[in-house]
Amino acid sequence: MFTIIGGDGKEYGPASVAQVRAWIAAGRANLETKAKALGSDEWHRLGDYAEFSPTSVLPPPLPGTAEPAGVVLAERLTRLAAWFIDQIFGFIACLPGAMLLGLSVLQALIAGERDFESIDSARLALGSSLLLFGLVTLLIIQIWMLTTRGQTIGKRLLAIRIVRFVDHANPGFVGAVLLRAIVPGVIALIPFGFIFNLVDIIFIFREDRRCIHDLIAGTKVVKV
Repeated sequence: MFTIIGGDGKEYGPASVAQVRAWIAAGRANLETKAKALGSDEWHRLGDYAEFSPTSVLPPPLPGTAEPAGVVLAERLTRLAAWFIDQIFGFIACLPGAMLLGLSVLQALIAGERDFESIDSARLALGSSLLLFGLVTLLIIQIWMLTTRGQTIGKRLLAIRIVRFVDHANPGFVGAVLLRAIVPGVIALIPFGFIFNLVDIIFIFREDRRCIHDLIAGTKVVKV
């Protein structure tokens, strides 16, 4: 296990030999990078260690630990299109229940009204159940995909995914769901939360194309 000093002057690790080799292959470190072995206080060049000497053969990165060299950021319009596709799937998931309930009942539900005497109770129960089932099913699928592969349905279809900014690894549930979606969603619910949403969107025009939710979660979106 090794700890290295990145180009930003910060320490990263302890990381396995395979992980450090993956960083080298991805251009995030080189043989001149300062590193120390676990249990040691002495810093040396990576090239001074036999595991990373120029004559050693670097195996391919372990699946899910790092992207290959030449990682390309996802295009802004591609990210927007992926979001739009996710909204379409949300519409499809709600459609059966919504059609059964009817527009007037949906408007009453959204408005918080409770007077449903004009609709059959069985129809109301079935429509509400279908609506809830569609939403929950889609939510479970999206959370599972984000947790296991850093992708929503839209991102999967357009071949982009969320990775950790530091090492390009899968951010998992905490990074892809909790910090990247739930926390910003809660912030957006507070008074004047729409300002956060607006600034969050504008941040995608930064050079690194990282929105505020990417900065919160320590992630970025790249091409697969």
